[in-house]
Amino acid sequence: MALSMKQSQLFTKTRKEAPSDEVAKNAQLLIKAGFIYKEMAGVYAYLPLGLKVLNNIMSVIREEMNKIGGQEITLTALQQRETWEPTNQWDDAEVDIWFKTKLKNDTELGLAVTHEPALTKVMKDFVRSYRDLPAYPYQFQTKFRNELRAKSGIMRCREFIMKDLYSFSKNKDDHDAFYEKAKQAYVTIYDRFGLGDTTYLTYASGGMFSKFSHEFQTITDAGEDIIYVHEGKKIAVNKEVYTDEMLAELGIDKSDMVEKKAVEVGNIFTLGTRFSDALELTFDNESGEKESVFMGSYGIGPGRVMGTIVETLSDDHGIIWPESVAPFAVHLIQIGNVNEQAEKIYNDLMQKGIEVLLDDRDASAGSKFADADLIGIPHRVVISEKSLEKGGLEYKKRNESDSKIINEKELFEMLNK
Repeated sequence: MALSMKQSQLFTKTRKEAPSDEVAKNAQLLIKAGFIYKEMAGVYAYLPLGLKVLNNIMSVIREEMNKIGGQEITLTALQQRETWEPTNQWDDAEVDIWFKTKLKNDTELGLAVTHEPALTKVMKDFVRSYRDLPAYPYQFQTKFRNELRAKSGIMRCREFIMKDLYSFSKNKDDHDAFYEKAKQAYVTIYDRFGLGDTTYLTYASGGMFSKFSHEFQTITDAGEDIIYVHEGKKIAVNKEVYTDEMLAELGIDKSDMVEKKAVEVGNIFTLGTRFSDALELTFDNESGEKESVFMGSYGIGPGRVMGTIVETLSDDHGIIWPESVAPFAVHLIQIGNVNEQAEKIYNDLMQKGIEVLLDDRDASAGSKFADADLIGIPHRVVISEKSLEKGGLEYKKRNESDSKIINEKELFEMLNK
């Protein structure tokens, strides 16, 4: 049976206004709709509806990571200084966004900003031979970053969940083969989120690791990045590496590029042997000689994806969730004295595995319709004395303006398409 809910039992409520200090559209709508609670700038709590969306986003990512061989783990948020010193990442001159603290015995700790050294340390216990490779562990773990500015709602937070997968390979050829699989998995993920048409594989700086890295950038006026888009090839170049040399290497004419604002919703990096060298993660190759493990990093922030969906898939009335991540598939609204009929439809939907939010509140029709638009569930079904007189249920998609009268059988057929 599907997980469903009656709106009268939902402890959260919609509100007419967002906090006066909230400037980001995504956070404004999510707060008004009762999905999140703002603790402070860059720190948000996820309420029942918001947590359902976040979990749905993570489920999509999890499915695609498992398909390419990922194995899910959970590392610790509390990190020892000693783990990070070999890579110089404990040094505030290198990484200046740590939240650091001490135990009562003066042991220095930090709340993890990322997890490359931590996982490399773990893998030393399990990688001995070339037979132990490749390995693709990943996690959904909370990261903490002392960001100077946090004014983009849930798209830039000081505390947030990150999906980070790390690849451990014998050599660069094996790494490159997995890198391409991960790239395609990311394309599939953003398609499933309803962001595929506006998300571009974007060439960015590889830093000290490789010539390029790849970002996945979604076009939105709320974005903090500037990218240059080639519509025909469905690729883009980040402003930081937008040079004539780069364009020549990609075989792209500058006149075909269009400047856009975008938000980074994912990234993939070649790490090479930086972390394995520093932390001495080696394996015995087929000849019995020791080699450093070749690594890669693959990140997606589920909260940032959620914020990006709201920024790009909303209208003047509220949020428009894609079916893949919506908190419920159907918003069933009862108007007037139709309790028995509404309860039957509610139970029938649940029995068929369709998640439904039943608005059984004692509120006006106008208030219920406004809340339905704000919350943004994909399918709205109204049952009232008027709709029953006309032959059934009033059905409307959230992203369409017109409604129509259908019967229960037609509703189930439509939802199962």
